Amino acid sequence: MTVRPPEPGAPAAISPKDRFITVYGRNPVLEALIDPVLRVDKVLLADTARGPHVAEIIAAARRKSTPLHRVSAERVKKIAGNGKQDQGVCADVVAPAMRPLDAALAAGLSGPVLVLDGITTPANVGMILRTGTAAGFAGIVVPRRGVASIDPLVVKASAGVAFRAPILKCASADEAVMSLQHKGFRVVGLDADAESSLYEARLPIDTAYVLGGETAGLSAGVAVQVDDWVRIPMATGVESLNVAAAAAVVCFEVVRRSLE
Repeated sequence: MTVRPPEPGAPAAISPKDRFITVYGRNPVLEALIDPVLRVDKVLLADTARGPHVAEIIAAARRKSTPLHRVSAERVKKIAGNGKQDQGVCADVVAPAMRPLDAALAAGLSGPVLVLDGITTPANVGMILRTGTAAGFAGIVVPRRGVASIDPLVVKASAGVAFRAPILKCASADEAVMSLQHKGFRVVGLDADAESSLYEARLPIDTAYVLGGETAGLSAGVAVQVDDWVRIPMATGVESLNVAAAAAVVCFEVVRRSLE
């Protein structure tokens, strides 16, 4: 059988990792199954899993007409990526607003965007997803490398908003910044020593705000691509804010300007 290559200009196949958020552990999976708003693509249950919680998951999957597959415990561990906490079960939850960054750009992505760079604390990633979604940002770029993966800890910190957040996936933050700049986005980085204040800087609608890691800040590959640096003014000697708090300040300063 001859396999034909895709036609020129045809959209690339979207990886399951860019369509679903995989949750693991008995309580997170059960919560996803009983949530009337969420759609669960499938549940994988280890063939060694037993007990009342497992029976609840099986019953909930049947009520939701969600495919449930009995697989080896090793396969669950591999897919969940957390052998210590998967408890023998994981599920792919549909995230309708999540898509690859390149697909979003090809479709004409416009508006403010957050780019996460080296943020490894799940609680911070979750809170940023919640804040960016609440502020109506066009996208929140969560690279596959260098940033905490979207797991039950991130989902919990977002209070469930992660499932409907406009998450944009790509390989790395520097790749994301390069792609956004190529499409005309202005790239703004936060630096406590920047001359321009966030409240006074010129901020076009199509701006990508890059948020650096909790300790190291922006990575070198991203920092060299930044178009403008801004600072959040601090009083009484406070050096800086937690990255999730800084994201909230940035997001709602953008909202405030849009209302003027």
